[in-house]
Amino acid sequence: MSDNDTKKPTGDAQPPPKGAPTDTPAAKIGPEPSNPPAGAKLDNPPAAASGPTGTPPPKPPSGPPPKPAPKNPGFITATIDGKEVVVKPGTNMIEAAKAVGSDIPYYCYHPRLSIAANCRICLIEASNAPKMVPACQTPMAEGQAIKTTTPKVKEQQRAVMEFLLLNHPVDCSICDQAGECKLQDYYMKYDYRPSRLEGTKALKNKRKVLGPRVVIDQERCIMCTRCVRVMNEVAKEPQLGVFGRGSHERIDVFPGSELNSNYSLNTVDVCPVGALLSRDFRFKARAWFLSATPSVCTGCSRGCATYVDWMSQDSYRYRPRENEAINKSWMCDEGRLTYKYLNLGRVLQAQVGRRANRAGEAVPVTTRKEAVQAAAKALRSVQGSKQLAVLASPLASNEDLLAGLNFAKSTLGVSTVYVGGRASGPADHFLMTADKNPNRKGLELIAKALGLKLETFDALTTVMKAGTVKALYAIGTEVPGDVDAFAEAAGHLDVFVAQAFTESAITAQATVLLPASVPVEDEGSFVQQDGIIQRFRKAYPPKGDVVPGWEWVRELTRELGGESTWKRAVDVWRELAGKVAEFAEFNWEKASPADREKPGINPLPAGADGRPAGYREFGTPRVRGI
Repeated sequence: MSDNDTKKPTGDAQPPPKGAPTDTPAAKIGPEPSNPPAGAKLDNPPAAASGPTGTPPPKPPSGPPPKPAPKNPGFITATIDGKEVVVKPGTNMIEAAKAVGSDIPYYCYHPRLSIAANCRICLIEASNAPKMVPACQTPMAEGQAIKTTTPKVKEQQRAVMEFLLLNHPVDCSICDQAGECKLQDYYMKYDYRPSRLEGTKALKNKRKVLGPRVVIDQERCIMCTRCVRVMNEVAKEPQLGVFGRGSHERIDVFPGSELNSNYSLNTVDVCPVGALLSRDFRFKARAWFLSATPSVCTGCSRGCATYVDWMSQDSYRYRPRENEAINKSWMCDEGRLTYKYLNLGRVLQAQVGRRANRAGEAVPVTTRKEAVQAAAKALRSVQGSKQLAVLASPLASNEDLLAGLNFAKSTLGVSTVYVGGRASGPADHFLMTADKNPNRKGLELIAKALGLKLETFDALTTVMKAGTVKALYAIGTEVPGDVDAFAEAAGHLDVFVAQAFTESAITAQATVLLPASVPVEDEGSFVQQDGIIQRFRKAYPPKGDVVPGWEWVRELTRELGGESTWKRAVDVWRELAGKVAEFAEFNWEKASPADREKPGINPLPAGADGRPAGYREFGTPRVRGI
């Protein structure tokens, strides 16, 4: 028996553990609970009910408190970092924060994909939640107050960055994503601390070929699963999956299959790090050496809005640009790879006289002025004759076609135009169409407005073989039929004046060859298959003697005694677009995509970070090396 067992109680209770409930007045800190447990002792018991009838007072309504009345009916009004924001119901916190200039970091979130909420870097504090909540998954609520810059939020962001970088190889010096990587950006903004890892990192496959166009570095992957969701939800071709568990979890193709979808390169766009890479672009150029210019894909009649990334006077890749009406944030693989014709096999010098295919024969190169004079002389001899035909390519811009077809009717005196262009090809279930020409609709609208009859390419080959046509003026030399057969037929023409941008067997038979610019070398517009007019901007100046097609028309008009004062593509549009009723509502200047945020500052190539494709922070001006 101890001494404590024989002691009488003195009324001094043992101090309660920290956080335990107590009745001592000194310990009563904070408000009383609204629903005390049954049988709890109350300091101030309620007074007995009294009244004329002795009935008890009415009980308060049970359940949660009523929601506050909306400040702006039909919308949600809340506060983010002390700033009031009004958004539509269902808007998540990331999108709402953008509206007031607050930046909530994220990896797995993408506005066009389902919500995964697995990267956890977007956790923030909300007034109506006891713990931090994922901003990508949580919709805004009326009267809610959100804080994105508190010490607790910042520590959470730092901890997530440390976790994501734990097994990351940090091989930025050889990574194609360097310069547009959100892992780099967020490390500098939210972490910026050395690694505390003791021991070796988890090793995975560094260069696994997933398919004909995509390779994966599994060590760089942060398991955001964007790529899996893109293939499942956008392409509707579930060819990627998540395999393994824990630190050995990885993105891979299913056994016995490959990533061969026509939309596989969209996984490279949405990858926020350097895990998924394009086999075509890999190790070709550094992101910070490239400039980005708004353009339009010329791969098919869909006319996807794009950015062309270029350096010096060469294009390196196409990327999708946000366009809700046409391609949203996506682009097919075949369209991406059409950028190569901008660089390869170009007609760079004006030439007079046919070029035989025999090796060692000199190419008859001449100056631009001499070429225009030779072309004008040749066309003057057949001006107004039924022996003259005009071939127009639906790859040419509206401005080139407006100038060229107006010249063909008013100066050359033709009433029929033959349609060339690329041959039809396969289509798919999403974006790619069978018509591989970007401006067939524009050609049809312009010809109709000018009163010109359109005939097929087969009709042209028929009249050429019959000998009815002895002269041909071509606005583009792409043809949908047998190139060699048409080249042989063109070799028997007395006059063949061709505006072309790509060398071929057909251009070798031109009596006068005029090098024309491609879309990235001049500004202009296309009309896609649904009648939507889109502008594209000039990226870099043309090479060699190359000039836009409308400029060749201007020079030919002057040589043939006409007048033309065009100095830019917009001058052609202002003078001639009024003849086309469908062009009336299109404002050529105001409808153009933004080329630069500020004078002298150009957008960097996009980091695919979930914001609209092509969007990127703006940096300092840099020398382009032109």
